Amino acid sequence: MRLTAKFLLLALACGHGGVTLADDQDAAVQRAARDLMQEYRIPGLAIAITAHGEQRFYNFGVASKESGQQVTQDTLFEVGSVSKTLTATLAGYAQANGRLDLGANPVRYLPELAGTALDKVSLINLATHTAGGFPLQLPETVRNQRQLIDYYRAWRPSSAPGTQRTYANPSIGLLGVVAAKSLELPYAKAMETLLLPKLGMPNTYIEVPASAMPRYAQGYDKADAPVRVNPAPLAAEAYGVKTSSKDLLRFVEAQLGQGGLDGKVEQAIAATRTGYFKVGDMTQALIWEQYSYPVALDTLLRGNGSQMVLESHPVSAIVPPLAPQKEVWVNKTGSTNGFGAYVAFVPSRGVGIVLLANRNYPNEERVRLAYRILAELD
Repeated sequence: MRLTAKFLLLALACGHGGVTLADDQDAAVQRAARDLMQEYRIPGLAIAITAHGEQRFYNFGVASKESGQQVTQDTLFEVGSVSKTLTATLAGYAQANGRLDLGANPVRYLPELAGTALDKVSLINLATHTAGGFPLQLPETVRNQRQLIDYYRAWRPSSAPGTQRTYANPSIGLLGVVAAKSLELPYAKAMETLLLPKLGMPNTYIEVPASAMPRYAQGYDKADAPVRVNPAPLAAEAYGVKTSSKDLLRFVEAQLGQGGLDGKVEQAIAATRTGYFKVGDMTQALIWEQYSYPVALDTLLRGNGSQMVLESHPVSAIVPPLAPQKEVWVNKTGSTNGFGAYVAFVPSRGVGIVLLANRNYPNEERVRLAYRILAELD
Protein backbone atom coordinates (compact mmCIF):
# COMPACT_ATOMS: atom_id res chain seq x y z
CA MET A 1 0.00 0.00 0.00
CA ARG A 2 1.06 3.64 -0.39
CA LEU A 3 0.03 7.03 0.84
CA THR A 4 -2.52 8.53 -1.53
CA ALA A 5 -1.74 11.90 -3.07
CA LYS A 6 -4.79 13.24 -1.25
CA PHE A 7 -3.50 12.16 2.11
CA LEU A 8 -0.02 13.50 1.52
CA LEU A 9 -1.44 16.97 0.92
CA LEU A 10 -2.94 17.18 4.39
CA ALA A 11 -1.14 19.94 6.28
CA LEU A 12 -1.84 21.50 9.65
CA ALA A 13 -0.72 25.04 10.34
CA CYS A 14 1.40 25.89 13.36
CA GLY A 15 -1.11 28.44 14.68
CA HIS A 16 -4.14 27.77 16.82
CA GLY A 17 -5.72 25.07 14.70
CA GLY A 18 -5.29 26.73 11.30
CA VAL A 19 -5.68 24.04 8.64
CA THR A 20 -5.10 23.74 4.92
CA LEU A 21 -6.86 20.71 3.44
CA ALA A 22 -6.47 19.21 0.00
CA ASP A 23 -9.98 17.77 -0.39
CA ASP A 24 -13.03 16.34 1.35
CA GLN A 25 -11.31 13.06 2.16
CA ASP A 26 -8.58 14.74 4.14
CA ALA A 27 -11.16 17.05 5.65
CA ALA A 28 -12.95 13.99 7.04
CA VAL A 29 -9.78 12.86 8.83
CA GLN A 30 -9.24 16.37 10.16
CA ARG A 31 -12.85 16.60 11.28
CA ALA A 32 -12.67 13.24 13.06
CA ALA A 33 -9.70 14.41 15.12
CA ARG A 34 -11.34 17.75 15.92
CA ASP A 35 -14.65 16.11 16.86
CA LEU A 36 -12.81 13.73 19.18
CA MET A 37 -10.99 16.60 20.88
CA GLN A 38 -14.21 18.53 21.36
CA GLU A 39 -16.24 15.60 22.68
CA TYR A 40 -13.63 14.57 25.23
CA ARG A 41 -12.20 18.05 25.95
CA ILE A 42 -8.73 17.02 24.80
CA PRO A 43 -6.42 20.05 24.90
CA GLY A 44 -3.71 18.59 22.66
CA LEU A 45 -3.42 15.69 20.23
CA ALA A 46 -0.44 14.43 18.23
CA ILE A 47 -0.93 12.01 15.35
CA ALA A 48 2.08 10.41 13.68
CA ILE A 49 1.87 8.09 10.68
CA THR A 50 4.43 6.00 8.84
CA ALA A 51 3.98 4.34 5.47
CA HIS A 52 6.95 2.45 4.05
CA GLY A 53 9.35 4.66 5.99
CA GLU A 54 7.73 7.94 4.99
CA GLN A 55 6.59 9.87 8.03
CA ARG A 56 3.82 12.41 8.51
CA PHE A 57 3.07 14.36 11.69
CA TYR A 58 -0.22 16.12 12.45
CA ASN A 59 -0.50 18.25 15.57
CA PHE A 60 -3.58 19.76 17.17
CA GLY A 61 -4.14 22.07 20.10
CA VAL A 62 -1.91 22.83 23.06
CA ALA A 63 0.49 20.96 25.26
CA SER A 64 -0.52 23.22 28.16
CA LYS A 65 -3.68 25.26 28.54
CA GLU A 66 -1.90 27.49 31.01
CA SER A 67 0.98 28.44 28.74
CA GLY A 68 -0.74 27.97 25.38
CA GLN A 69 2.33 26.11 24.09
CA GLN A 70 1.37 24.19 20.98
CA VAL A 71 1.72 20.47 20.42
CA THR A 72 4.57 19.46 18.11
CA GLN A 73 6.12 16.17 17.09
CA ASP A 74 8.67 16.70 19.88
CA THR A 75 6.14 17.32 22.67
CA LEU A 76 6.54 14.76 25.47
CA PHE A 77 3.44 12.81 26.47
CA GLU A 78 2.96 10.19 29.14
CA VAL A 79 2.11 6.97 27.31
CA GLY A 80 0.95 4.82 30.23
CA SER A 81 0.88 1.12 29.44
CA VAL A 82 2.47 1.58 26.03
CA SER A 83 5.55 1.69 28.29
CA LYS A 84 5.08 -2.04 28.81
CA THR A 85 6.10 -2.73 25.21
CA LEU A 86 9.48 -1.14 25.93
CA THR A 87 9.80 -3.08 29.19
CA ALA A 88 9.24 -6.30 27.24
CA THR A 89 11.78 -5.15 24.64
CA LEU A 90 14.35 -4.52 27.36
CA ALA A 91 13.78 -8.06 28.62
CA GLY A 92 14.17 -9.36 25.08
CA TYR A 93 17.37 -7.37 24.73
CA ALA A 94 18.73 -8.88 27.95
CA GLN A 95 17.93 -12.32 26.56
CA ALA A 96 19.60 -11.55 23.22
CA ASN A 97 22.74 -10.64 25.17
CA GLY A 98 22.70 -13.89 27.14
CA ARG A 99 21.77 -12.21 30.41
CA LEU A 100 18.21 -13.47 30.70
CA ASP A 101 16.08 -16.48 29.80
CA LEU A 102 12.45 -15.58 29.23
CA GLY A 103 11.49 -19.20 29.77
CA ALA A 104 12.92 -19.13 33.30
CA ASN A 105 11.09 -18.04 36.41
CA PRO A 106 11.84 -14.77 38.22
CA VAL A 107 13.28 -16.61 41.21
CA ARG A 108 16.42 -17.39 39.17
CA TYR A 109 17.19 -13.67 39.15
CA LEU A 110 15.58 -12.66 42.45
CA PRO A 111 16.56 -15.43 44.90
CA GLU A 112 14.75 -13.61 47.70
CA LEU A 113 11.52 -14.88 46.07
CA ALA A 114 12.56 -18.55 46.37
CA GLY A 115 9.92 -20.79 47.87
CA THR A 116 7.03 -18.61 46.72
CA ALA A 117 4.28 -19.13 44.13
CA LEU A 118 6.56 -17.40 41.62
CA ASP A 119 8.62 -20.60 41.49
CA LYS A 120 6.02 -21.88 39.02
CA VAL A 121 5.68 -18.70 36.95
CA SER A 122 7.81 -17.96 33.89
CA LEU A 123 8.94 -14.55 32.69
CA ILE A 124 6.82 -15.22 29.60
CA ASN A 125 3.81 -15.55 31.91
CA LEU A 126 4.65 -12.16 33.40
CA ALA A 127 4.83 -10.58 29.93
CA THR A 128 1.57 -12.14 28.71
CA HIS A 129 -0.53 -11.44 31.82
CA THR A 130 -0.89 -15.19 32.43
CA ALA A 131 0.99 -15.51 35.73
CA GLY A 132 -2.12 -16.53 37.62
CA GLY A 133 -4.06 -13.48 38.68
CA PHE A 134 -2.13 -10.41 39.82
CA PRO A 135 -4.40 -7.40 40.46
CA LEU A 136 -4.55 -4.57 37.94
CA GLN A 137 -2.65 -2.22 40.25
CA LEU A 138 -0.05 -2.69 42.93
CA PRO A 139 -1.65 -2.06 46.36
CA GLU A 140 -1.13 1.50 47.61
CA THR A 141 0.36 0.11 50.82
CA VAL A 142 3.42 -1.00 48.84
CA ARG A 143 5.69 2.03 48.95
CA ASN A 144 9.28 0.80 48.94
CA GLN A 145 11.49 -2.03 47.75
CA ARG A 146 11.20 -4.07 50.93
CA GLN A 147 7.42 -3.90 50.85
CA LEU A 148 7.48 -4.81 47.17
CA ILE A 149 9.44 -8.01 47.83
CA ASP A 150 7.12 -8.82 50.74
CA TYR A 151 4.15 -8.35 48.44
CA TYR A 152 5.51 -10.81 45.88
CA ARG A 153 6.42 -13.28 48.59
CA ALA A 154 2.86 -13.20 49.94
CA TRP A 155 1.14 -13.30 46.54
CA ARG A 156 -1.13 -16.28 45.91
CA PRO A 157 -2.39 -17.04 42.37
CA SER A 158 -6.09 -17.41 41.70
CA SER A 159 -5.47 -19.68 38.71
CA ALA A 160 -2.69 -21.89 37.37
CA PRO A 161 -0.03 -20.10 35.30
CA GLY A 162 -0.85 -20.08 31.60
CA THR A 163 -4.61 -20.63 31.98
CA GLN A 164 -6.07 -17.13 32.42
CA ARG A 165 -5.16 -13.69 31.08
CA THR A 166 -5.50 -11.07 33.80
CA TYR A 167 -4.12 -7.68 32.80
CA ALA A 168 -1.84 -6.49 35.60
CA ASN A 169 0.81 -3.89 36.34
CA PRO A 170 2.53 -5.98 39.04
CA SER A 171 3.11 -8.68 36.42
CA ILE A 172 4.98 -6.63 33.83
CA GLY A 173 6.50 -4.58 36.63
CA LEU A 174 8.22 -7.66 37.98
CA LEU A 175 9.53 -8.48 34.50
CA GLY A 176 11.09 -5.01 34.36
CA VAL A 177 12.71 -5.50 37.75
CA VAL A 178 14.17 -8.83 36.63
CA ALA A 179 15.38 -7.47 33.29
CA ALA A 180 17.19 -4.59 34.96
CA LYS A 181 18.67 -6.91 37.58
CA SER A 182 20.01 -9.20 34.86
CA LEU A 183 21.68 -6.21 33.18
CA GLU A 184 23.12 -5.06 36.53
CA LEU A 185 21.64 -1.58 36.19
CA PRO A 186 18.73 0.36 37.69
CA TYR A 187 15.72 0.09 35.42
CA ALA A 188 15.66 3.72 34.25
CA LYS A 189 19.37 3.67 33.49
CA ALA A 190 19.13 0.37 31.61
CA MET A 191 16.33 1.77 29.48
CA GLU A 192 17.82 5.20 28.87
CA THR A 193 21.45 4.17 28.31
CA LEU A 194 21.17 0.73 26.69
CA LEU A 195 17.90 0.29 24.81
CA LEU A 196 16.50 3.69 23.85
CA PRO A 197 19.67 4.92 22.10
CA LYS A 198 19.79 1.72 20.06
CA LEU A 199 16.16 2.25 19.04
CA GLY A 200 16.92 5.81 17.92
CA MET A 201 14.65 7.35 20.57
CA PRO A 202 16.67 10.27 22.03
CA ASN A 203 13.55 12.16 23.19
CA THR A 204 12.18 9.35 25.38
CA TYR A 205 12.58 9.20 29.14
CA ILE A 206 11.65 7.45 32.32
CA GLU A 207 12.81 10.44 34.33
CA VAL A 208 12.45 13.65 32.31
CA PRO A 209 15.60 15.77 32.71
CA ALA A 210 15.41 19.49 33.40
CA SER A 211 16.54 20.25 29.84
CA ALA A 212 13.49 18.42 28.42
CA MET A 213 10.88 19.71 30.88
CA PRO A 214 9.77 22.57 28.58
CA ARG A 215 8.64 19.92 26.08
CA TYR A 216 6.71 17.88 28.69
CA ALA A 217 2.98 18.32 28.08
CA GLN A 218 0.63 19.02 30.94
CA GLY A 219 -1.98 16.32 31.45
CA TYR A 220 -5.55 16.98 32.59
CA ASP A 221 -7.78 14.73 34.67
CA LYS A 222 -11.56 14.20 34.57
CA ALA A 223 -12.11 17.36 36.60
CA ASP A 224 -9.89 19.32 34.18
CA ALA A 225 -7.22 19.73 36.84
CA PRO A 226 -3.54 19.63 35.78
CA VAL A 227 -1.98 16.26 36.61
CA ARG A 228 1.11 14.21 35.88
CA VAL A 229 2.06 10.67 36.83
CA ASN A 230 3.32 10.19 40.38
CA PRO A 231 6.44 8.17 41.23
CA ALA A 232 5.57 4.83 42.80
CA PRO A 233 7.01 1.30 42.95
CA LEU A 234 6.86 -0.27 39.45
CA ALA A 235 5.63 2.97 37.86
CA ALA A 236 8.72 3.14 35.65
CA GLU A 237 8.43 -0.47 34.51
CA ALA A 238 4.65 -0.52 33.96
CA TYR A 239 3.52 2.94 32.85
CA GLY A 240 6.32 5.47 33.31
CA VAL A 241 7.60 6.35 29.81
CA LYS A 242 7.37 9.91 28.52
CA THR A 243 7.98 10.25 24.81
CA SER A 244 7.12 12.18 21.67
CA SER A 245 5.11 11.17 18.62
CA LYS A 246 8.34 11.34 16.60
CA ASP A 247 10.21 8.95 18.89
CA LEU A 248 7.30 6.56 19.30
CA LEU A 249 6.83 6.44 15.54
CA ARG A 250 10.48 5.45 15.30
CA PHE A 251 9.68 2.54 17.62
CA VAL A 252 6.80 1.58 15.33
CA GLU A 253 9.14 1.64 12.35
CA ALA A 254 11.50 -0.65 14.25
CA GLN A 255 8.61 -3.10 14.55
CA LEU A 256 8.13 -2.84 10.78
CA GLY A 257 11.77 -3.79 10.16
CA GLN A 258 12.89 -0.34 9.09
CA GLY A 259 16.00 1.52 10.16
CA GLY A 260 18.92 -0.95 10.21
CA LEU A 261 18.81 -1.79 13.90
CA ASP A 262 21.48 -3.50 15.98
CA GLY A 263 21.10 -7.27 15.61
CA LYS A 264 20.47 -7.73 19.33
CA VAL A 265 17.66 -5.18 19.21
CA GLU A 266 16.13 -6.98 16.24
CA GLN A 267 16.21 -10.19 18.25
CA ALA A 268 14.55 -8.39 21.16
CA ILE A 269 11.76 -7.08 18.95
CA ALA A 270 11.20 -10.53 17.46
CA ALA A 271 10.93 -11.92 20.99
CA THR A 272 8.22 -9.42 21.91
CA ARG A 273 6.23 -10.17 18.75
CA THR A 274 6.17 -13.94 19.32
CA GLY A 275 2.64 -15.16 20.06
CA TYR A 276 2.11 -17.38 23.12
CA PHE A 277 -1.61 -17.41 23.86
CA LYS A 278 -4.96 -17.04 22.14
CA VAL A 279 -7.61 -14.93 23.87
CA GLY A 280 -10.65 -14.98 21.63
CA ASP A 281 -9.68 -13.24 18.38
CA MET A 282 -6.50 -11.83 19.90
CA THR A 283 -3.04 -13.37 19.98
CA GLN A 284 -1.12 -12.33 23.07
CA ALA A 285 2.56 -11.77 22.42
CA LEU A 286 4.91 -10.20 24.96
CA ILE A 287 2.62 -7.26 25.80
CA TRP A 288 1.80 -6.61 22.12
CA GLU A 289 -1.72 -7.71 21.14
CA GLN A 290 -2.19 -9.05 17.61
CA TYR A 291 -5.18 -9.71 15.33
CA SER A 292 -5.28 -11.48 11.98
CA TYR A 293 -5.42 -8.92 9.20
CA PRO A 294 -7.68 -7.69 7.71
CA VAL A 295 -9.56 -7.17 10.95
CA ALA A 296 -13.03 -5.78 11.62
CA LEU A 297 -13.30 -2.62 13.69
CA ASP A 298 -15.70 -4.33 16.11
CA THR A 299 -13.06 -6.98 16.82
CA LEU A 300 -10.52 -4.31 17.75
CA LEU A 301 -13.06 -2.49 19.89
CA ARG A 302 -13.77 -5.64 21.88
CA GLY A 303 -10.10 -6.46 22.26
CA ASN A 304 -9.23 -2.98 23.50
CA GLY A 305 -12.33 -2.43 25.64
CA SER A 306 -12.58 -2.20 29.40
CA GLN A 307 -13.80 -5.78 29.73
CA MET A 308 -10.50 -7.08 28.35
CA VAL A 309 -8.58 -4.94 30.83
CA LEU A 310 -10.68 -5.43 33.96
CA GLU A 311 -11.72 -9.08 33.73
CA SER A 312 -9.89 -12.41 33.54
CA HIS A 313 -10.21 -14.40 30.33
CA PRO A 314 -9.33 -18.05 29.63
CA VAL A 315 -6.43 -18.57 27.25
CA SER A 316 -5.20 -21.39 25.09
CA ALA A 317 -1.47 -21.84 24.70
CA ILE A 318 0.04 -21.65 21.21
CA VAL A 319 2.37 -24.63 20.86
CA PRO A 320 4.91 -24.11 19.49
CA PRO A 321 4.87 -20.32 19.98
CA LEU A 322 3.92 -18.34 16.89
CA ALA A 323 6.80 -16.55 15.18
CA PRO A 324 6.22 -12.85 14.38
CA GLN A 325 3.56 -12.51 11.69
CA LYS A 326 3.14 -9.94 8.92
CA GLU A 327 -0.58 -10.24 8.18
CA VAL A 328 -1.60 -8.87 11.57
CA TRP A 329 -2.87 -5.68 13.20
CA VAL A 330 -0.64 -5.15 16.24
CA ASN A 331 -1.63 -2.65 18.92
CA LYS A 332 -1.32 -1.38 22.47
CA THR A 333 -3.23 1.24 24.43
CA GLY A 334 -1.87 3.22 27.35
CA SER A 335 -3.23 5.69 29.89
CA THR A 336 -2.34 7.67 32.97
CA ASN A 337 -4.72 9.94 34.86
CA GLY A 338 -3.96 12.80 32.51
CA PHE A 339 -2.91 11.20 29.22
CA GLY A 340 -4.13 8.69 26.62
CA ALA A 341 -2.04 6.86 24.00
CA TYR A 342 -2.54 4.30 21.25
CA VAL A 343 -0.08 2.59 18.91
CA ALA A 344 -1.00 0.30 15.99
CA PHE A 345 0.79 -1.09 12.94
CA VAL A 346 0.32 -3.63 10.15
CA PRO A 347 3.65 -5.19 9.09
CA SER A 348 2.41 -6.55 5.75
CA ARG A 349 1.33 -3.04 4.71
CA GLY A 350 4.32 -1.27 6.19
CA VAL A 351 2.05 1.22 7.93
CA GLY A 352 1.65 2.36 11.52
CA ILE A 353 0.14 5.09 13.63
CA VAL A 354 0.72 6.81 16.97
CA LEU A 355 -1.94 8.79 18.82
CA LEU A 356 -0.94 10.84 21.87
CA ALA A 357 -3.26 13.08 23.90
CA ASN A 358 -2.93 15.03 27.13
CA ARG A 359 -6.21 13.70 28.48
CA ASN A 360 -7.31 10.14 29.19
CA TYR A 361 -10.25 9.25 26.91
CA PRO A 362 -11.87 5.91 26.03
CA ASN A 363 -9.70 3.28 24.38
CA GLU A 364 -12.47 2.55 21.89
CA GLU A 365 -12.33 6.11 20.55
CA ARG A 366 -8.59 5.84 20.01
CA VAL A 367 -9.10 2.64 18.04
CA ARG A 368 -11.86 4.19 15.93
CA LEU A 369 -9.72 7.19 15.01
CA ALA A 370 -6.63 5.10 14.18
CA TYR A 371 -8.70 2.63 12.15
CA ARG A 372 -10.26 5.44 10.15
CA ILE A 373 -6.95 7.14 9.45
CA LEU A 374 -5.15 3.96 8.42
CA ALA A 375 -8.08 3.17 6.13
CA GLU A 376 -7.28 6.43 4.30
CA LEU A 377 -3.92 4.95 3.33
CA ASP A 378 -5.81 2.61 1.02
